[in-house]
Amino acid sequence: MKPDCTTQVQGVAETAYIILIESNHWNASCPILFGRAIYRKMIQNLILAAGYNVSAIPLAAGVSCQAGIIIPPVAGAVFMSQSTAIVAINARLLKLK
Repeated sequence: MKPDCTTQVQGVAETAYIILIESNHWNASCPILFGRAIYRKMIQNLILAAGYNVSAIPLAAGVSCQAGIIIPPVAGAVFMSQSTAIVAINARLLKLK
């Protein structure tokens, strides 16, 4: 049995009403702005994590041993965990204007 078109239209209208929040078209820009802010923050986190890990992974792996600088494994683990902390702190700084 074919569904009734008026029921579908009513469902779409109710959904659009919820999305637009009382049919105010200016509220539709909020999710777009929020999505752009999240995307910018994702790019920042990617750059921060990649930049930090480029220097921290060799230190944690013991590359500095050739120069006579020996880092304990615990310190290497701390260096690697700092990447996660930096990304988490940066993500918490997400605010909308």
